Amino acid sequence: MPALWLVSGGGAGPGHAVTDGLLASAGVAVQYLALGQAGPDSGLWPVAAGRVAAVLLLLPAAAGHTGRLRLPPRRSAEALLIGAGAALGLILYLLAAQRQLLSVAVVLASLYPALPVILGLALLRERVGRGQAVGLIGAAAATVLLTLG
Repeated sequence: MPALWLVSGGGAGPGHAVTDGLLASAGVAVQYLALGQAGPDSGLWPVAAGRVAAVLLLLPAAAGHTGRLRLPPRRSAEALLIGAGAALGLILYLLAAQRQLLSVAVVLASLYPALPVILGLALLRERVGRGQAVGLIGAAAATVLLTLG
């Protein structure tokens, strides 16, 4: 947890951002728990149901901001690609849960905050602060320790 906190910036930030982050984390946790309970015969329906539930949950909030939700075609395509990537991640998590590989999947999924930092470094040439570097090293060490048992 401290490593992921450092990777994400480690600051207190505005109050609403912290609340939004906690609510999003709770939603992700509920989705992971639900996918972990899905039987092997359920196919991909649990992921589809989760995606539909997420859209229905966010629709009322989005309806109030219709003017700000208009995106240029390029941004819309990027958003669709990101959504497809998230769905693929959930499908892979579901398959791991169905094959009793949940211990590995949970460790890898918990490292999600490190991925945007790594992508920012590789694709956007962003700079990493000292705290983020320590966090990345800590997250890598935690992953190795968790995998070793």
